[in-house]
Amino acid sequence: MTRVCFELQVRPELLDEYLERHSPVWPEMLAEIAASGRRNYSLFLADGGRLVGYYETDDDDAAQAYLAASEVASRWEAEMARFFVGLEGRPDQAAVRLTEVFNVADQLAAGAPDPAE
Repeated sequence: MTRVCFELQVRPELLDEYLERHSPVWPEMLAEIAASGRRNYSLFLADGGRLVGYYETDDDDAAQAYLAASEVASRWEAEMARFFVGLEGRPDQAAVRLTEVFNVADQLAAGAPDPAE
């Protein structure tokens, strides 16, 4: 399983509209996200329009390829592109990926020493 975290910048003047567009997301887009193999997909909004997204997948390349070929995802991403600052390409493909530096489950599974001992 791969955990993917990414960051985008929403144009502050379009923030209210961006939030409205996600409440709710098109049912057919939700179905395509699930069909792509992405799960536990969340978006988090910070001050100033900083958007952080997270999802899990077994094969991110396959999920990306599925969505890139999806007519529904293409329409959704085309409509969403105007909301973002400094973006070249589709938001789902051009977002800045963040590097994971810590995961508690991974370290526990690897046998990290228990500080109580």
